[in-house]
Amino acid sequence: MPVVIIPAYKPDETLAAITDQLWTYGCRIVVVDDGSGEEYQPVFDRVQDVCVILRHSENRGKGAAIKTALSYIKEEMRECSLIGVMDCDGQHLTEDMMKLFEYAGTQESAMVLGVREVGKDMPPKSRLGNQITKAVFRLASGVKVSDTQTGLRAFRSELLQRLLSIEGERYEYEMNVLMALAKAGIVIEEVPIHTIYRDEKNSNSHFRVVWDSLRIYKDILKFTASSFSSFLLDYLLFSALMIFLPHTAALVLAANVAARVVSAFYNYCMNCRFVFHTQKKAGTAVRYFGLAGVILFLNNLILEILVQFLGISVYPAKLLTECFLFLFSWLVQKCIIFRKETSGDNVIHALTGGKAEG
Repeated sequence: MPVVIIPAYKPDETLAAITDQLWTYGCRIVVVDDGSGEEYQPVFDRVQDVCVILRHSENRGKGAAIKTALSYIKEEMRECSLIGVMDCDGQHLTEDMMKLFEYAGTQESAMVLGVREVGKDMPPKSRLGNQITKAVFRLASGVKVSDTQTGLRAFRSELLQRLLSIEGERYEYEMNVLMALAKAGIVIEEVPIHTIYRDEKNSNSHFRVVWDSLRIYKDILKFTASSFSSFLLDYLLFSALMIFLPHTAALVLAANVAARVVSAFYNYCMNCRFVFHTQKKAGTAVRYFGLAGVILFLNNLILEILVQFLGISVYPAKLLTECFLFLFSWLVQKCIIFRKETSGDNVIHALTGGKAEG
């Protein structure tokens, strides 16, 4: 029997319609009240006969709600082999949830996404956000996903512990899941679903465009800031040396090496402390400066080609070289040098409130 997780923050009567339909399909249901408040208690009372209801005393975010439900399933529903996640606002049809379960049941170990058609029927805010996130995800992971923001997902219980170990408390958790699975080589499958919105502004969504987008993109934004400041240091040092040195091949090479060494040490310290939050370890340092050596070689090679063979001025050539190497550096540092090991079992939090057989 599959189990469906429904994170709920200030839901309306749509929640009751969804849970009733899932119940008729034979699903078990875990609803997480993510700090909705007393005003919304009647809505949860309406569904308690067909659901297990878990509660957060305050709003902790969608990612935290999903992990609370996963922890409960791990401890109390060990016999469930299929797990699904869907939103409570009516943007997902229950029949689409069942389509995902049917497909996920045939997979060894995969995350199955219900992907919407990103067309004119999708509100502009959602369409723009989806396109940006999709592009960022493909650049960062190398995996193409049609709808990174979909909340309709299904997977086998073998992935449960891995999903519990992934960081993120709010909307960024869903993106972090896709990034972690792509990094681990776990297949991400797609099943087309209906695209449903109540109005052009998608007013029933609790997604905060600015703050939640920053949470989703925070890792790559921090890396960009670190890399950009390192680039500025590198570029300023290189330019200062070039003011006093002739622009011969040997001296351009020497200036580039000197600037790169200083900026590489600065970048390593910044990435350890602010971007990937790791301690300065010998193994990490060796990998990082090994990468720095490779990038230095490529940097000089590309710079030499642009300046000496293509005749481009040394200053724009340096800018072009740095842009080419930015993405390469991000992928290697994210996936290899500063990779994080998965943590052990998570503890169940905030599992207070009524329960019902479901």
